[in-house]
Amino acid sequence: MVIKRIKQVVELVLLIFLAPVFLSLVLTIFYILIPPLSMPIVGSFLSGQETHWRWRSYDEISPHLKRAVIAAEDGRFCEHNGVDWIAVEKVANKAARKGRLSRGASTIPMQTAKNLFLWPLPDLLRKPLEIPLATWMDAMWSKRRMLEIYLNIAQFGNGIYGAEAASRFYFKKSASQLNINEASALAAILPNPEKRNPERLTSKIANYAITIKARSGSSRTSCLK
Repeated sequence: MVIKRIKQVVELVLLIFLAPVFLSLVLTIFYILIPPLSMPIVGSFLSGQETHWRWRSYDEISPHLKRAVIAAEDGRFCEHNGVDWIAVEKVANKAARKGRLSRGASTIPMQTAKNLFLWPLPDLLRKPLEIPLATWMDAMWSKRRMLEIYLNIAQFGNGIYGAEAASRFYFKKSASQLNINEASALAAILPNPEKRNPERLTSKIANYAITIKARSGSSRTSCLK
């Protein structure tokens, strides 16, 4: 009787764990064609928070922002298959030297997987799932589609999601009209969008935006053509 009950508990835990993963794999296929809503956006709506979000197609987003985001968030975006193993190795080596795990190595596909499917999970459970999901998404979607979805669900402030909402909120213009300075400022706030404002950058973040601007000129974006 005890063995049977243990078996039932194990099966239930596996079902709870695997069902969302299976659903994520299926939804990835649907998202080849239809615009997705990320879990943070849904959560923001349901919480009653003032939420700004507008979907825009790939061609309706400034190329300056595309290059700036790749320069800031995932420099090898066009070269990896969802996971930047070179960056992962660097983070692992740094952790071995310092005895603690530092931030880094999170690619645009991994961040997209987190926002679409894994957002509520704690890091310990989420991180092992990000890698296979990011690899699956990268295989299913073109690089253009991946960047299009990321730029439409990325958080750019409290209740501000996606390039279009951010452009209108901060600069009173469409995402298609962003210049290189505005694009670099938006990319600079992505690591901590709830505490950074592209209109009022600290000197440190302003310098980071300048670095992004310089990098974006040489960003490897051949996969987006």
